[in-house]
Amino acid sequence: MRILSCYNAAMTYLDENFLLHSPTARRLFHEVAKDQPIIDYHCHLSPHEIATNHRWENISDIWLGGDHYKWRLMRANGISEDFITGNSSPREKFQAWAETVPYTLRNPIHHWTHIELQRYFGIDLLLTPKTADEIWERTNDKLAEPNFSVHGLLKQFDVRVVGTTDDPADPLADHHVIALSDLKTIVVPTFRPDKAMLVDRPELLIPWMEKLEAVSNTSIVHLSDLLGALQKRHDAFHAAGGRLSDHGLDRLPALRCSDEEAAMIFDKARSGKPANTEEKEKFSFYLMVFFGQLDAAKGWTKQLHLGAFRNVNSSMAKKLGPDTGYDTIGDTVQGAALVNYLDALTSLDSLPKMVLYNLNPRDNYLFACLTGPFQDGTVAGKIQFGSGWWFLDQKNGMELQIDALSATGLLSRFVGMLTDSRSFLSFPRHEYFRRILCNLIGGEADRGELPDDFAALSGLISAVCFGNAKRQFGFDV
Repeated sequence: MRILSCYNAAMTYLDENFLLHSPTARRLFHEVAKDQPIIDYHCHLSPHEIATNHRWENISDIWLGGDHYKWRLMRANGISEDFITGNSSPREKFQAWAETVPYTLRNPIHHWTHIELQRYFGIDLLLTPKTADEIWERTNDKLAEPNFSVHGLLKQFDVRVVGTTDDPADPLADHHVIALSDLKTIVVPTFRPDKAMLVDRPELLIPWMEKLEAVSNTSIVHLSDLLGALQKRHDAFHAAGGRLSDHGLDRLPALRCSDEEAAMIFDKARSGKPANTEEKEKFSFYLMVFFGQLDAAKGWTKQLHLGAFRNVNSSMAKKLGPDTGYDTIGDTVQGAALVNYLDALTSLDSLPKMVLYNLNPRDNYLFACLTGPFQDGTVAGKIQFGSGWWFLDQKNGMELQIDALSATGLLSRFVGMLTDSRSFLSFPRHEYFRRILCNLIGGEADRGELPDDFAALSGLISAVCFGNAKRQFGFDV
């Protein structure tokens, strides 16, 4: 793709040296980072689509279905909801997206859209209303090829591990099917038990517990029954290859809770009476300590995704459901509660390996520096400041995260990038991150801010792109 600048100098957009602005940056990417395998240790890909080796009928199905990043931009561009989540045809929805893309300049979606067109479909055109017909036809022709299925894409991008996100009440049937298939990619479940904390909403908690009862073969009457059922499912996840847990919270609960208090709160919710705010906070803290103990006992890594305001447009969220583009960066105070939680687990000698993700960039240095007091010398990089997440999953957000981590800890021990995506077209985001990382490191080396030692720089890049995640999470790939 070439555009003409106002100075009549031809400049290349998204060429092989995209985002690589120095000689060492280019060398690090092309010789070291480019061909590293992918460990996508946290995502929201569908286990069922992996198990069935899903194929897509058209580009709208794979590109626009469920992608609330794109939906937000289409709404901002004045596109009617009928062409986003409504009943318009796939071709009409694709046209609406093509009309929006030219307005996304300087948004990372413009980069991702065209990198995906290049990497998956071999298309170098910019997506516009004028090119939409050609791109629609060419992408759909490509989708019809035999190797353009879920398994084919995982192989094409050398994805060694996929970590899906799964509820403890999920029987993991799709994971069992995947394990018996000939797929070379290891697909493991991630334990996400957030629904267990819904004591303030027994109308949701009780039906969820009924599912948990069935899958764990446990009658849940008392708190001890709930804990036992959750431990059984944690064991089942481990047997299925799971090595990570995850929690999506606005912040950590901060009020400590005794066994007796937790039992009374549970009994109240089990009888259909909602817990009050203080009781919800205490019960959530109690369970979070319990989950930390489970993870520590098995050598798992706990992920904490903190700081989102979810479903803030309540009328649209009620109409369309969660994860439809109505979430935003929160401004919740995080530090004291997070310290309290980490200290509680440390006091019990049950602090697991952990990755901390913040959504508000103001918390970068808070999270990055807070990892330091809880490193204990048992595991290199035991407590991690995680990759730029969600709204920070873009060039500026990644650079800010890398800078905060580098200034307060060890970048060389960082477990690197993840897609956090629902789309099988998102694997080039690893390339995007690698280019940004190589540009930072290579540029500083060429300016004399890092040693002129290519072997040392290569070791850092290789570790962050692949090696550290393999070591940290114990994947045999």
